[in-house]
Amino acid sequence: MNLTIYNTLTREKEVFAPLHPPLAGMYVCGPTVYGDPHLGHARPAITFDVLFRLLRHLGYKVRYVRNITDVGHLEHDADAGEDKIAKKARIEQLEPMEVVQYYTLRYHKAMERLNVLPPSIEPHASGHIMEQIALVQQILDNGYAYVSDGSVYFDVEKYNKAHRYGILSNRNIDDMLNTTRELDGQEEKRNPIDFALWKKAQPEHIMRWQSPWSEGFPGWHCECTAMGRKYLGEQFDIHGGGMDLIFPHHECEIAQAVAAQGHDIVRYWMHNNMITINGQKMGKSLGNFITLEEFFTGGSPLLQQPYAPMTIRFFILQAHYRSTVDFSNEALQSAEKGLARLLEAYAHLQKLQPTATTTVYVAGLRTRCEEAICDDMNTPVVISHLFDACKAVNTVKDGNGSISAADLSELQDVFHLFIEDILGLQAATASSEGADLEPYRKAIDLLLAIRQQSKANKDWATSDRIRNELSALGFRIKDTKDGAEWTI
Repeated sequence: MNLTIYNTLTREKEVFAPLHPPLAGMYVCGPTVYGDPHLGHARPAITFDVLFRLLRHLGYKVRYVRNITDVGHLEHDADAGEDKIAKKARIEQLEPMEVVQYYTLRYHKAMERLNVLPPSIEPHASGHIMEQIALVQQILDNGYAYVSDGSVYFDVEKYNKAHRYGILSNRNIDDMLNTTRELDGQEEKRNPIDFALWKKAQPEHIMRWQSPWSEGFPGWHCECTAMGRKYLGEQFDIHGGGMDLIFPHHECEIAQAVAAQGHDIVRYWMHNNMITINGQKMGKSLGNFITLEEFFTGGSPLLQQPYAPMTIRFFILQAHYRSTVDFSNEALQSAEKGLARLLEAYAHLQKLQPTATTTVYVAGLRTRCEEAICDDMNTPVVISHLFDACKAVNTVKDGNGSISAADLSELQDVFHLFIEDILGLQAATASSEGADLEPYRKAIDLLLAIRQQSKANKDWATSDRIRNELSALGFRIKDTKDGAEWTI
């Protein structure tokens, strides 16, 4: 089965063919750790987690690098203003690395709850200053950068004469030169579109390192080029991130790599689309900013209820990664119900008893799901195929159909492969946090047995109280002809 992925650089679907099979190299831009992770962090993490899982399923050994930006990302734009982490440290009277440690741990905890697998390597920008200095020096030596008052800038116009700047974002340099405004404090640039490779630190800047040009810090764009080369080589397979990074960040990465080594560094560029809230991009200034912790606890006035991490994951996977996803409480509640139906059928599947023949339609499910997931990771189509199979499962469960032992085993294997191994969906709730669920299952089963006895004794008050209080705690109770079933 060939995997096709949409290459943002060529704007076409291409068959994935790694440079060094069976090894596949993948670099994804990680978070800037100066605040709590939010819904915008969840989408690229989940998108490329599915790709990571899929590549491993297809037999590749994957070296997955996801960076932590902990220096160089400035407050106003890529080259001006205060470092975001330094600003947070100044406001909270902390060391910058205290801010980094605190929010990195918060990010890891949120990713764990979303069942996002950790990357193979997670380098920090601040731990690779020497590699970034070496990259800048290489670009200077090749004539594509210049030193100005202790800072080093990439000469975009000169680079564009030999190569093309704007190849990823499909921008024209003449248009950029005519429309880019001059910014205060940027007089040291030859052109306003030139970007910083190294910035001389102002006296108040607390994050600084020694370099051949000044005591300062690297430009934001340098980190990914330097760390990608260090861990994946001068050319690697996949570079991913959100569409908001195409320009300027990834465009600058391409220019840096070509200017330093004479050729492209990445073969396949992949970008996930944005999550919007009521049609607007999520942002603190718009008052529509919701952290993942607020989603999990319901602690935002924009939320009608808490949402479990798997509901968030399923909500994101219901849309193709290259399409926009618009958040609303109604959409998340619909995702919550859809996920419950899927996991209920998955649970029923484990309890079905085989018969001699199959009377429900289950043939070809594996092939249909594989074709969809290998077609540029079409997760919504995979989910639709699984829902179609849920109908067959429920038909057998209700006694209106049968399934043979071979078909049952195949169906169980396909559900496990796509629901758990590739889509990364879990039946456990966030509140369990990996704990042994068996005692809780026994306790709920005991309560439902008491409720069943209460119904038999016509003690409707006790029966209703057990059902209502379990529902208030987040359990969905469904009465059946054999008693009652529950899901979380």
